[in-house]
Amino acid sequence: MTTAIGVVVTEHIVAGRLEDMRLVGETVRYPQNVDEVDALNGLPVGEFVEILSGEIISVIGKGDVDAIGVAVPGITRHGVVEDSPNLTQIKGMHLGDELTRVLVAKGINAPVHIANDADAIAAGVAATRGQLNKLTRVWTIGNGIGYGRWPYVEGVWEGGHITVTLDPKERFCGCGGVGHLEGIMGYRAMRMRFLDLEPEEVFAQAKKGDTRCREFVDLWHSALAAATASFIHLAGPGRFYFTGHNVGFLDIPMLRRHLETMVKMSPLLSYSLEILPNDDATALLGAGVSAIRALAS
Repeated sequence: MTTAIGVVVTEHIVAGRLEDMRLVGETVRYPQNVDEVDALNGLPVGEFVEILSGEIISVIGKGDVDAIGVAVPGITRHGVVEDSPNLTQIKGMHLGDELTRVLVAKGINAPVHIANDADAIAAGVAATRGQLNKLTRVWTIGNGIGYGRWPYVEGVWEGGHITVTLDPKERFCGCGGVGHLEGIMGYRAMRMRFLDLEPEEVFAQAKKGDTRCREFVDLWHSALAAATASFIHLAGPGRFYFTGHNVGFLDIPMLRRHLETMVKMSPLLSYSLEILPNDDATALLGAGVSAIRALAS
């Protein structure tokens, strides 16, 4: 039996134990209050690692652990968080080494694997569908916009920062870049754009016919279609999954209408679009699967 610990860091931390690629037992969450969404923002890195290690230890239980997989937002390569616009304090952090050091001091000697959070969701989706040998792509829609793919291949894959407009006024992305997908779709970016309305109110007003809100909702969907079309043209068609805290904003028929204007070559038309529930369990599974697969590579 292969045992792994999966951990996902987004606006919160969730950890769980996996046996033979199945989640067993109860998961743990920090903070426990689900309405507390900014608990990790600005948290000192030392405290962040201590909390992370504490959550891992609380789900290890009895017996050995083969691997620990930790999924975090941002550019993650070789155990280093090279950048993380939504968790700025961990930028440049050798998270794999730091977490390993703290865990070893507490008697835990399993190898630690750091992955991108959207990649972990893609791995989890592939695992739950028995498709670990097939290309799986996922958009995560939340404070930031993530793009995940499985199987993992070397690269940055920061799909949320793909350029979808040349309008110089589009400066709402958290990284400071102009014209980025996240600058249109990201929750924080929407709040900056609509200082008089919350994002939920924008989408609600659009359904009631408000012109300004309807135009933005159309822009929101066309931006996602542009980014998706770009990846279709680069890597081919296939199934795209959509999940995340704000996936409820997504209207698949509207997205499809925009995609149909952007993807015209017949070999590329066999794509499909599917919404997934916003489920921590899928990401936890993917984080553990990624860690186990990393052991064999």
